Amino acid sequence: MSTSSSTARAQKAPDTRSPARKLLTSFGFQIIAALILGIGVGLIAVSLGASDTNPTVLSDTLDRIGSSYVTLLKAAVVPLIFTAIVASISNLRRVQNAARLAGQTILWFGITAFIAVIIGITLGLVIQPGAKAGAGLDTGDPYTVGTWWNFLLGLIPQNFLGLTVSTGPGPVEGSLVSNVNFNILQVIVVAAVVGIAALKAGRKAEPFLAFTESLLKVIQRVLWWIIRIAPIGTFGLIGSAVVKYGWDKLTSLAWFAAAVYIGLALVIFVVYPILVKTHGLSIKQYFSGVWPAVQLAFVSRSSIGTLPLTERVTERNLGVPRGYASFAVPLGATTKMDGCAAIYPAIAAIFVAQFFDIQLSFIQYLLIVIVSVVGSAATAGTTGAVVMLTLTLSTLGLPLEGVGLLLAIDPILDMGRTAVNVAGQALVPTIVAKREGILDEELYNAPRNGLPFADDVDDEADAAEPDATKEPAGAR
Repeated sequence: MSTSSSTARAQKAPDTRSPARKLLTSFGFQIIAALILGIGVGLIAVSLGASDTNPTVLSDTLDRIGSSYVTLLKAAVVPLIFTAIVASISNLRRVQNAARLAGQTILWFGITAFIAVIIGITLGLVIQPGAKAGAGLDTGDPYTVGTWWNFLLGLIPQNFLGLTVSTGPGPVEGSLVSNVNFNILQVIVVAAVVGIAALKAGRKAEPFLAFTESLLKVIQRVLWWIIRIAPIGTFGLIGSAVVKYGWDKLTSLAWFAAAVYIGLALVIFVVYPILVKTHGLSIKQYFSGVWPAVQLAFVSRSSIGTLPLTERVTERNLGVPRGYASFAVPLGATTKMDGCAAIYPAIAAIFVAQFFDIQLSFIQYLLIVIVSVVGSAATAGTTGAVVMLTLTLSTLGLPLEGVGLLLAIDPILDMGRTAVNVAGQALVPTIVAKREGILDEELYNAPRNGLPFADDVDDEADAAEPDATKEPAGAR
C-alpha cells in the first residue's frame, strides 16, 4: 500500500546527465571499476615480487590507501552506533503498533537466520570441506574470548563508552604499547539502555532525543562523505588483499571457500528472492534497490560502515517508511548477520570437526542452529566473524585451534558474508512493512533512473511530513 507522505519524501532529483556522465558518476560503476583496477594493480605488485612478508613500494601504497579508508570508517562507528540505536528506539514513540512491528522484525531476523544456518550445515555435510583440506595448514588459538561466559560478561559495560585499553610489548625490547579500543557490544548495550530510559522519561527527555537525532544526522552526513570516496578505498583494499591473500593461499582451503560462497549465493540469490516473491513484490526491483548498499558492504566488510547507505536504499528505493526503517535498519546492522553469524560458523564448525576427525552428534548440530540464531549479536556489525566462530566452537566443544586454520582467507570470505548481511538487513524491513500494509509500493516499483542518493533532499520537509508508519485506514 503506498502512502503520499513517503512518496513525497523519497522524490528523486531530475536526472539531466548524459549517458556517458551517468555511467562514470554511477556509484556502482565506480566500485566495480575500482575492484577491477585494484585486482590488476595487485597482480602487478605480485609480479614485481611483493608479498605479505616482502612488501614493496607499490604494495605498501595499496595497503596504506586501504587501511586509511578502513580507519576512517572505524572512526565513525562508535558515535554512529550510539546515536543510531538511541534514535531508532526513540523513533518507536512515533510509530503506531510499534511493539508489533518490533516483534515482527525480530521474528523475521530469526526466520532468515534459521534458513541460512540450515543451508550452511547442509553444505558442510555434502561438500565436506574439512576432509578435503590441503596439507600445510597452521593451527592456532588467536582468541580466548569465544565462550558464552566471556560473551555474556562482555555485555556488562565497564564504562559509559565501552572503552578498553590493552597494553603489550612494543617493537623495541623492553617497551610497552597501549591500544585503545571500543567494545562494540558494550556500546550497543549502553545505547539500548539509554534509548529505553529516554522513552520512559517521556516529555522531559524530548530535548535529549532531539539532540541525538540531530547528532545522528551530522554523523551520517560525515559518514556519507566517507562513503563517497569508497572507490578509492576499494582500490587499495582489493589490491592489498591480492598481495597478502593471493590465490595460492586459497588452494588448501578451496573447498571451504567454495562451500561458504555457495551458501552465501543460495541465500542472497535463492532464499531472499523467494521471500520477496511470496510477499507479492518484484525481485528485480528488490535487487536494483538494494544493490548500491550490497556493493559497498562487499568492499568495506562492515555492516555498520554501510548503515547510512543501507537505510537510504531501504527508505528511498524499497519504500519502507522512515519511522520504521530508522528503527529496523540500525537494529539489523548490529544483530542481523545471515552471512557472518549463520552460514559461516555452521560451515566452519563442520570444517573444523572434519579436519580434526571429530564426529558431531545430532545435539551438536542442533547447538549450531541455536548458537547461530541466538548469538548473532556477537558479530556486532564489525568486520570479521572470528568471535562468532570461537563462540560456536567452544559451545560444541571443538578445538579453538581450528580458528587459526581459516584466518588466512577470512578477509576474502568476509566480503561475501557482509554483502549478504546487508542484503538481509534491507530485506526484513521491506517484507515486514509489506505484511503490515505500510510499504510504499509505488516507490518500490518506481524506475531506478534518478539520483536516489542526492544530498539535496530536504530533510526539513521530511520532518514536516506525517509519519508514514501510522497505519492507514483499512490496513490490518
